[in-house]
Amino acid sequence: MADIATTLNAPRLRVGVPLPLGAYEYSGGLNLAVFSRHATQVSVLLFDAPSSAEMPCHSIELDPTQHRTGDIWHVWIEGLGRGAIYAWRVDGPYQPELGHRFNRHKVLLDPYAAALVGTDCWNFACACGFDAASPMFDLSFSNEDDIQWQAKCLVSDNDFNWQDDRRLHLAWADTVIYESHVRGFTVHPSAKVTQPGTYLGLIEKIPYLKELGITAVELMPVQEFFENELVRNNPLNGKRLRNYWGYSTVAFFAPKESYASRREPGGQLIEFKTMVKTLHRAGIEVILDIVFNHTAEGNESGPTLNFRGLDNRIYYLLGDDRRYYKNYSGTGNTLNSNHPVVRDYILDCLRHWVMEMHVDGFRFDLASALGRDAQGNLIANPPLLERIAEDPILRDVKLIAEAWDAGGAYQVGSFPGQRWSEWNGRFRDDVRRFWRGDIGMLGAFANRIAGSSDIYQHDGKQPVNSINFITCHDGFTLNDLVSYRNKHNEANGENNVDGDNNNYSDNYGIEGATDDPAIEEVRLRQIKNFIATLLIARGVPMLLGGDEFRRTQGGNNNAYCQDNETSWYNWEHLRQHSEIFRFTRQMIALRKHHKILRHETFYTAQDIRWLSPRGTTPQWNSTERTFGCIIDAPDSIEPALCLLFNAGQDEVDFVLPAILNGCLWRIVVDTAQPTPHDINIPGDEPLLQKQGRYSLQNHSLVILIGG
Repeated sequence: MADIATTLNAPRLRVGVPLPLGAYEYSGGLNLAVFSRHATQVSVLLFDAPSSAEMPCHSIELDPTQHRTGDIWHVWIEGLGRGAIYAWRVDGPYQPELGHRFNRHKVLLDPYAAALVGTDCWNFACACGFDAASPMFDLSFSNEDDIQWQAKCLVSDNDFNWQDDRRLHLAWADTVIYESHVRGFTVHPSAKVTQPGTYLGLIEKIPYLKELGITAVELMPVQEFFENELVRNNPLNGKRLRNYWGYSTVAFFAPKESYASRREPGGQLIEFKTMVKTLHRAGIEVILDIVFNHTAEGNESGPTLNFRGLDNRIYYLLGDDRRYYKNYSGTGNTLNSNHPVVRDYILDCLRHWVMEMHVDGFRFDLASALGRDAQGNLIANPPLLERIAEDPILRDVKLIAEAWDAGGAYQVGSFPGQRWSEWNGRFRDDVRRFWRGDIGMLGAFANRIAGSSDIYQHDGKQPVNSINFITCHDGFTLNDLVSYRNKHNEANGENNVDGDNNNYSDNYGIEGATDDPAIEEVRLRQIKNFIATLLIARGVPMLLGGDEFRRTQGGNNNAYCQDNETSWYNWEHLRQHSEIFRFTRQMIALRKHHKILRHETFYTAQDIRWLSPRGTTPQWNSTERTFGCIIDAPDSIEPALCLLFNAGQDEVDFVLPAILNGCLWRIVVDTAQPTPHDINIPGDEPLLQKQGRYSLQNHSLVILIGG
């Protein structure tokens, strides 16, 4: 039998069972199971309280002859259940040159833990498995016990009243995505919510999302991460920088504790589920941005939190010298995601979020990294990606791939499997370049608004495989895209070398904010052009949260470490820029009103006719910056639409074709017109006075409807 710490009330143990992994209640006790192939000793630590300073009330060393089945270590403990707090210690070889980094002095989190406690006491510096002061660096061995600096695992209570909540299963063609950050969405005082920066705070903004017309929120990472892992200060004001975005996951099953309004054990589970249920009642789906390409443990100099201390050689892609990590994530390590053990872990995690947390879909950060083998080569048919797409539990959830990684892979249009939609980076770049006025962009821009058939059709995919976006969390906001020619990331403390240099942006005369009315006029017009383009294009539109009221980051295009007013939503901008909010809301409504813009198939030659300003077929490789198209509904039930685009600096007189059946053109949108004439609601579109021509102003987009 296992050795038990000497206490007056030592728990009664049984061998337990190897599956399921993690914590599992049955027969009046708790079964704990964890994977480690190369460990020589495994111990369970039990705690009376969530405080990280508490020493364990019991330390149970597992006997490998009884409590091990294959590579799974397991034990059943009588009387434990919901509310139990635990962690692991794992011993084995510390041989970095062979890929082994076991350290019995480091407390490890269960990768299957559905909730953590004590995350506010984290200190990653104390979690390193080596002696940082040693000249041998990570080849040395740390004897420092980090128990007071490590969070703990909580056995969660799953008795939540979902009230028959079900995932919504909204069609891709009807989806409008709003990418946002849980904390940043409501933490600013101007949000005027009772629970700022939390899951419950987001609930208070649901009426706003409904008014805007959003059908899905895509939340930046909510899986547990450590916001204070950075050790740099802002060189401009000396304040500590924080991991704001959260792309540095510690516990993949666990929602972030600090995003709950109440700091009580398990409160984050209740509040996250309440958020999901309430969003569903409002008809809004929940998509999670999830980061399986790497973990918070980083490279060889990083902390030992869970995977590294459980079995480093299994969980990570290692170099030929196994001391070092392959880095296709740009953050130090890459998960060995196509190893069968890691593959099963990722599938179990996704199922957990779908079954227990009721989420509707996932956006996979740097998803191309999930298609690499143990040597780092891209696989033609990656087993993990196929398993996710074909898994019977995940079969109907929304799957979105960021179809590239930091190792040079770029798979937009060729990401494996037809179930996956993709962030269409070419849509972002081509639309930006067209409206900036770059020469030779007519053909590329036409392809983007028509669903990117040149990218997707050859592989049997459809427009809904394209997630169209102009801006996202990574890069300029829409306001900054038309206000800055260059990034301004000095506050990040990296000498402005971080962040993308290829932003395809412009400032139209002055860098940054200005009161110049002429510059403000063109910026306002360009913002409307971008929003309108996004919402008329076939595919699935994704709006960056706050773009609808000109949220700015002051030119910072990599605000990952700015947990402050640089990143937070200042809701005063909604009052100041209500014109943009109104335009965005009505453009979303226009998209929903005209089914022809949302078809799941590509346009045919009978559906769309392309026009030059002279009424002829455009010369796609010309130096012109103006063209248009007529979209005819194939069933002739919907009225025809005429779309006109002028990215040049001069007014263009555009020849319009006559409409069949005696219909006349009416004006739906003209971004050159002042509000409220920039967009007209259905049924109120004014008649175009000169039916054969339209005077298309510089930097403007026009939508006409036949009626």
